[in-house]
Order: sequence, then C-alpha cells, then structure tokens
Amino acid sequence: MERHPDQPAAQDEHAELEALRARVAQLEEDRAPARSRLRPRSFFAVLLILVAAVLTPLSVLSSWASDVAGDTDRYVDMMEPLASDPDVQAAVTARVTDAVMTHLNVDALLADVAPADRPVVDKALQKLGDPLTAGVTNFVHGTVERFVTSDAFARVWSELNRRAHASVVKALTGEGGGAVKLAGDTVTLDLAPVIDRVKQRLVDRGLTVAEKIPEIHTDYTLLTSDSVGKAKKGFRALELLGFWLPVFTLVVAAGGVLLAVRRRRALVTAALAMAVGAALLWLGLWAGRAFYLDSLPPHVSQPAAGAVFDTLVGYLRAGVRLVVTVGAVVALAAWLTGSGRAASRVMAMWSGGIGAVRDAAGFTGGPVGRWVHRARRPLNWTVVVVAVAVLLAWDRPTGLVTVWIALCALFVLAVVEFLDDDSAPHLAAPA
Repeated sequence: MERHPDQPAAQDEHAELEALRARVAQLEEDRAPARSRLRPRSFFAVLLILVAAVLTPLSVLSSWASDVAGDTDRYVDMMEPLASDPDVQAAVTARVTDAVMTHLNVDALLADVAPADRPVVDKALQKLGDPLTAGVTNFVHGTVERFVTSDAFARVWSELNRRAHASVVKALTGEGGGAVKLAGDTVTLDLAPVIDRVKQRLVDRGLTVAEKIPEIHTDYTLLTSDSVGKAKKGFRALELLGFWLPVFTLVVAAGGVLLAVRRRRALVTAALAMAVGAALLWLGLWAGRAFYLDSLPPHVSQPAAGAVFDTLVGYLRAGVRLVVTVGAVVALAAWLTGSGRAASRVMAMWSGGIGAVRDAAGFTGGPVGRWVHRARRPLNWTVVVVAVAVLLAWDRPTGLVTVWIALCALFVLAVVEFLDDDSAPHLAAPA
C-alpha cells in the first residue's frame, strides 16, 4: 500500500504537539508548589493592608487627641477663632445678660430718690413696670454686646481657654474640676471672668448699682451629648497611643506591600484603602455633627454649638484631608509608573506633549539631558516623595495649600520630562 506524501509531516506535527502538551503539563506541575507557597504571602499581604485601612481613621483620631490633650498652645489657637464667631458671641451675650439681670435689683436704682418724691415715683413705677425692666435689660444687653465684640473679650477668651486646657483634658479623660467641668454628659465653661469685666463696664457707664452684684458663676455649654461620658475611655486610650499608632499603621501598610507578590499593585491598593478609611471618618464626622445638633437640649444655641463642634474637629478634618490627599497621590504615582495599558497611554500622552514642546523649541539637553534620561525614574519618585514630605510636615495644610503643593510637584515633573533628552535625532520644527 502506498503511503500519502503528507503523512510523515502530519505524524511529526502530531508528535511535536504531544511533546508540547507534555512540556506544558510538566511546567504546570512545577508551578503548582510555587503557587501554593505564594498563596500564604498574598493572604497575609491582603490582611495587613486591610488592618492598615481599619487603623487609619483611628490613627487620625489618636493624633488629634494627642494634639488636644498635650499641646496647650495648639488648643488655645484652635479655640481662639470662637471669640469672633457671631453665633458664639450672641450666645455668650445672652447668657451673661441673663446672669447679670438675675442678680440686678431694679429697685436699688431708686435708692437715692428723695423721700418726698418717693410716692410719685412708686406711682409711676406701677404704670411703667415691665417697660422699666426692659429698658434696664436692653442697657445691660448693649453693654455686654459691646464687650463681647471687642478685642478685650478675645483676650479674656484666650486667657480663659489657656487656664482651662488642663480642665478640658480632665473632663475628656474622666476627671472634673477647674474652669471647665463635666456635669453629667455636658462640658461647661465658667464665664465668671467675663461677668466681672461686664460689671465694671456697667459701673463705668453710670449703672453704679452693678457694684452690689455678687460674684456670679454661670456656665456656658461647650459640649453636651450622651456620648461624652462613653467616649472618655476611648479618648484617653487614643491620647496615650498618640504618635505611635500612625507610625504602627504605616509599618503595617509597608509590611503588606513588601509581602505582596505584585508590590506595585499592592502599593496602589494600600494607598487607596487608607484614603478610603480616612474618608469614612470624614463621613462619620459629617453624620455625627447632624446627630449631635439634633440631640441638643432646647436651651442650647444650635448655631453656637455647631461653631464649637466645627472648631473642635477642625484639625481632625485637616488630618483627614491630608491622608486622603497623600493616599491619592501615592496611588496615582504607583499606577502611572506601572506597565498597564491605560497607564502607558497616559504616560505616552504626557511624554508626547512635553516632547512636542521640546522639539518645537529646538532644545537639546546635551550631557544634562542624557543624565536626566538615565535617572528619570528616581528623579520622578524623588519629586513625589518630597511633595508628600512637605505635605506631611506642613502644620494642618488647608485645601489651597494642598493644591499648590500638587501644582508645584507637577511643574517639577514637567521640567524633568522636558530635560529628558537621550540625544536621539529629532524632527526639525516646521518653519
């Protein structure tokens, strides 16, 4: 029987295919132990990154608690703007006016009236009654308002908060006493120094009967909530952790990245996870503010309470913005330096746009351009690290500061890209 001429070739191809299949099967068997060894690494890497994400909001809280409890100057700086807040001024004015009028005897104003004129005055008082009291109240209210809106009140407010800092910490950590005290679940501030200044001003304006007003201790509510008492132990724990919890969180995140098989992807994931953790804290503050104001008793001014709340958590919100910004910058930098298709396209557009400007200008970098070309990746990472370091070192950066730091970093990166010239031939710019 005659063999078909293509039969040997078909047999050879079949043999090669079988050999290839055997080789693939052998490679799969060889890779199976490697995969089994990598799975625990990946599991613990993911676990560490999740722990870092959970610890991020607690780290921001511990840093804030340490600042509030451990730095008197920072606390005074934090509370100082409240002295010029219109809502706080209105609440203090109303509270001091009520306290003064409670101890001000209107009948004493007529003590110097001649006995012969007393019957006529008493008869007039029966007709005036409330109008006289209202007039005195308006006079006292106006005097208090002028003082509260003056620079003198701002100085008294700062001095009062400086002396009260230790008492605020005691109130938040479970101990009482001092100018600031914790009564139940309410943190109150004693306005006695303010009332003393107001009494002197009333006397100076002719209301000499104010000299007879005894020393008055009246409370101004700084914070009131059912959760204040429950939060004391947590605040104390966060205060003790202070600086170390953020450091531990960063170490845990770094451990997860180093343990991962794909470290660049792990870095992007860790940065975004920590940013999301901080963002959840911001959402908690937003919801907590609404819940806190809704739970206030009727006698507490909601606008003033909102101003105090915003001031107390102002540094906390700044810390949240910082973590979110740094997380987004690190994630973006790690993603752009990767080999993904989308990242490669973005970098191609970035390099192509700046390269077109360089070519149109006819710029040749020479030795500097060749050096920048060799060291471009370390230079780019240095710019990112320096920008992050400046952001971290800045004391409570605002949104505008963050934007300016980002713009400066982008400008420096553009300069590095512009100087990157490997001396390859370039197209001449059109005439």
